Amino acid sequence: MDRGVPRLAARDPRRGAVLSLVEAAARLRDRLAPHVRELPGIPVVLDPVDYAWDPHRQYLERYGGLGARALWLGMNPGPWGMAQTGVPFGAVNRVRGFLGITGEVRQPELVHPRRPIQGFACERVEVSGDRLWGTVEAVCKRPEVFFAEHLILNYCPLVWQAESGANLTPDKLPREVVGPVLEACDAHLVEVLQILRPTIVIGVGAWAERRARLACKPHLPGIRVARLLHPSPASPAANRGWAEAATETLRTLSHPLPPGW
Repeated sequence: MDRGVPRLAARDPRRGAVLSLVEAAARLRDRLAPHVRELPGIPVVLDPVDYAWDPHRQYLERYGGLGARALWLGMNPGPWGMAQTGVPFGAVNRVRGFLGITGEVRQPELVHPRRPIQGFACERVEVSGDRLWGTVEAVCKRPEVFFAEHLILNYCPLVWQAESGANLTPDKLPREVVGPVLEACDAHLVEVLQILRPTIVIGVGAWAERRARLACKPHLPGIRVARLLHPSPASPAANRGWAEAATETLRTLSHPLPPGW
């Protein structure tokens, strides 16, 4: 399903940005490969940019070169979202329906029995992704309207799962586990910002905002950093109305918004 997304001609200067984003994602994937292994108390570590490379690459190729001046930055994949589809905040219903992306999702070597990797056959709904992309769809109607000004990526592509199958976010992991990963993700974020040259980075949640500030300050101090409420169902504020809260924040950022927002 094409969804009317503009294709970049071979000589379109934006094509260079797309190719650079894809190459940067592949480098991060390869750099993080040694960290995708069983750890004490963390039996499963996943990298959906590896086993779901096909839809992840499609996302970057379709939407990474449409001129975004604002980069939305998430933390890391959720078990029923990007972990299944390879797309940031990638609830299956929104990735297939709104973004028009499907593709091969290979079976990773380590899989928790309570968190199977089913790819686009997964019937569980990632609430955060459903809220985020559902709001974008309701406001913008067509993906290219949103991506002409905005692009959504995750700071870290890795998923860590406990013995119980619970998702372990990077802010809760010990330094000896997450330190080298953060170093690689910081370098990748700086590379992405140098490719896109956005005017603002919007951290989706406090932790993502903090990582953006730490990465930008020494390398790209001219880029503004702001925060958007995370759409997680664990957030009481998000449960009271994430779309309304996000809209209020976005309207205060003095940044061009898609029509209708």
